[in-house]
Amino acid sequence: MTQIYPLLRPALFLIDAERAHRLTIDALKLMPHGGPCRPGPLATEVAGIKFPNPLGMAPGFDKDAEVPDAVLGLGFGFTEIGTVTPRPQPGNPQPRLFRLQEDRAVINRMGFNNGGLEAAQARLAKRKRVGVVAANVGANKDSTDRIADYLAGIAAFRDLASYITVNISSPNTPGLRDLQGDKELNDLLSAIAAERQAGDPPVLLKVAPDLDDAAPARIVEAAIKHGIAAIIVSNTTITRPALKSRHAAEAGGLSGAPLRDLAQARLGDFHAVAKGAIPLVGVGGIASAEDAWARIRAGANLVQLYSAVVYEGPGLARRITRGLERLMRRDGFSSIAEAVGSE
Repeated sequence: MTQIYPLLRPALFLIDAERAHRLTIDALKLMPHGGPCRPGPLATEVAGIKFPNPLGMAPGFDKDAEVPDAVLGLGFGFTEIGTVTPRPQPGNPQPRLFRLQEDRAVINRMGFNNGGLEAAQARLAKRKRVGVVAANVGANKDSTDRIADYLAGIAAFRDLASYITVNISSPNTPGLRDLQGDKELNDLLSAIAAERQAGDPPVLLKVAPDLDDAAPARIVEAAIKHGIAAIIVSNTTITRPALKSRHAAEAGGLSGAPLRDLAQARLGDFHAVAKGAIPLVGVGGIASAEDAWARIRAGANLVQLYSAVVYEGPGLARRITRGLERLMRRDGFSSIAEAVGSE
């Protein structure tokens, strides 16, 4: 599939984006894969987890934990399934996923469409515990107790996921980003800390790029206070830079190339206040080894991508990791950890 993707892409792009995504997941189910990557020159350790390389597949691709091992087989050092909510929900009305080809971007307003915790939990329970597979959890749209929803997600995956991400930054669930407020965030993280058990996997926090200047400092402070293992910067943006596509005015979160500079700047903001006290994961607009290396040099211990795979195909992970090895040697570093924040 990696070799023939350039030939398949024109046909896939004639199909509705969500339907094409479904076909991709189904194809990955049928493909043989050689298992997760072996640790090599890019191996790194973050939050007590050993990653064979620092490049991960972001959530949204494998929402229901259908193909985590196939994703690892593409060369990713880790993959994050979800976002999963306690109860199944259909998400927002279709169409809700749009390719902005001229901008190499995607707009989505999926709305946490997923089959619920029980279904994803059952799939992860059937797999062999090899490779780094994380779970991203959220709250149901109609939830009357969102904190309880996050606690349910953590409980469901505590014995199955390498780490668990608390997603409070999707723009497509009304009011969800309010949990990034000072009181709301501390209430949520305090409740999570109180429910954690010995031996639980690390909990990460995923934030939006659309934050005021004071937000990074207070979020870092709250995360450290309540034992969060790392902060993921960032989710999609509701801002709209100059775009060329006819879908530019669609509502939802924008990802891909137009998000790159904003996500890079926001990561720098978090790194400036964190000063290495808490690991950071860089996400948003990464499409090449150079993009990933810039994010690492700006303070990211790990990086993730998704939208770029839509345009570059499933061979992208291996191209990026090969490029990262070259860039690391070029700049005189012996490890990824040594390069983090070196810019």
